[in-house]
Amino acid sequence: MKITTEINPHIFRGYDIRGVVPRDIDENVAYTIGKALGSKLQRLQKTKCVIGHDNRISSPKLHQALRQGLVETGMEVYDIGLCTTPMYYFACFYFKIDSGVMVTASHNPKEENGFKIAFSNYQNAKGKEITDFYQEILALNFIEGTGKVEEKEIKQEYLNALLKDLNLEGRKRKVVFDPGNGTTAILLKDIIKHLPFESILINGESDGNFPNHHPDPSIEANLLQLKKAVLETKADVGLAFDGDGDRVGIIANDGSFIATDYYMIIIIRDIINKVKKKEFLYDVKCSKALEDEIVRLGGIPYCYRTGSSYTKAKVQELDLPFGGELSGHLYFRDRFYGFDSGIYAGLRLLEILCHTDKSVIELLAGVPHYESTPEIKYPSTDDRKVEVVKKIIAYCKQKEYNINDIDGVRVTFDDGWALVRMSNTGPNITARFEAKTKDRLEQIKNEFETLIKEYNKEEGGI
Repeated sequence: MKITTEINPHIFRGYDIRGVVPRDIDENVAYTIGKALGSKLQRLQKTKCVIGHDNRISSPKLHQALRQGLVETGMEVYDIGLCTTPMYYFACFYFKIDSGVMVTASHNPKEENGFKIAFSNYQNAKGKEITDFYQEILALNFIEGTGKVEEKEIKQEYLNALLKDLNLEGRKRKVVFDPGNGTTAILLKDIIKHLPFESILINGESDGNFPNHHPDPSIEANLLQLKKAVLETKADVGLAFDGDGDRVGIIANDGSFIATDYYMIIIIRDIINKVKKKEFLYDVKCSKALEDEIVRLGGIPYCYRTGSSYTKAKVQELDLPFGGELSGHLYFRDRFYGFDSGIYAGLRLLEILCHTDKSVIELLAGVPHYESTPEIKYPSTDDRKVEVVKKIIAYCKQKEYNINDIDGVRVTFDDGWALVRMSNTGPNITARFEAKTKDRLEQIKNEFETLIKEYNKEEGGI
């Protein structure tokens, strides 16, 4: 392995470092990132960090290269090996080490990989922190030293933390779990042993090729097998997890897909009278139904930008009991650590079901109905997407629309809303639309979809 500065700057994204292996990220890149990170941490007066990796085929080699780079700067590395991202977060808390790296590309295709990095305060680096780190890599101002590796086993401690303070006794339920062959598969068989009801596991072998379906549970099309299993077994709920285990997807007893913003309504209804602070965070992609319900329950809604690195940090900063975002990242701070764990989020729903006669669908009774689209991705490039969103913001200001520009632009009308933003995980422009009627939804969508395509074409897009 060797130090390299031939690194694609576009892999340094809004929330993490992520690219295609080996085109953008190889062992030399991982080794260089390790050298740069170890040097940065030492300058921050830190001598220890935690590292782990998901089950992608490329992860072990990238993990080893990263580790070598860290050790060569004099860092003491706590290596927990194969793990989910929530296991890595837990290890940082458990060992009281607030810096580290998780080798993962989350829910992205199997050909990709990357790094979620924490410099301090147990929080993933984001935005300018990541772009500044790229410049530090290019400077090659690395500290030399002789560190060491301590290999740590954290699985049982994490399982204990997941199940602590949960009351799953009561009504016997049936649940289908689908880890999608992602890293959560290394935990679910052990979790199921502790559940006092019938559990069914599909796609339960850890396989970084993800042979059965793409490991992104926020997209309904990826959950067809789970839907089928729920209906065939007459299960009460189906729970799916992404490639690195920090997100959850939900299928109700009738086979319908429950979007995360509606899952959040179930949770907030359950906890609002059990927590002191009744303010809850959600991202700009969430339905107005969530805002409506928080207000109806006497709570305070807090709409914030998309991105788990941002939303998780803001939930901690504001000392909120609960928050989340549409993609499936959820942060419980009433009885948990505040980091996003798909398994824990699923267990909290199961806890509610164990203490009610209602189904998941019935738990959503009375929620205002809005017509909405899923998140739509429009292919672009990393350079063009920035300009397209800028032009749409300018258009909205010219039209004197009511806008929130904390993350792209969310335009609020009396009878609906539109969101257009640039993806921070890929070369896409993303959008979502919602309205009180199907006709109005189509009008809003057509207005902004026409702009996206027009401006993207002007910028040389697709």
